[in-house]
Amino acid sequence: MGIIYLAALLVSSGCMLLLDARFRLFFWRDWRVATLVMMLGVAFLLAWDLVGIATGIFRMGGSAAMTGILIADELPIEEPVFLAFLVLCTMVACTGAAHILERRGASHRGDESEAP
Repeated sequence: MGIIYLAALLVSSGCMLLLDARFRLFFWRDWRVATLVMMLGVAFLLAWDLVGIATGIFRMGGSAAMTGILIADELPIEEPVFLAFLVLCTMVACTGAAHILERRGASHRGDESEAP
């Protein structure tokens, strides 16, 4: 029972990667840049968490769905996995929105060029 949250994060990440692969939005567009963005994003958010924990702002809540494994004081193993999922979702959503807007703009420019 204590691995449900971690498993849900991993399955959800897998689904986001499938969506990414289907439309070539993030990792499947340029895996080197995507890896760098993921590493920087997770590192920044993890540093943010560690500062929050050190200042007493963030505290780990209890849940039967969590593993209970800590990688630092008040920092469960699920947190970096969640942060990676958060960065992945954000980047897939942003690149997906940009892709849609780009296609919409191209179709509008095509309509204007056909006008007399």
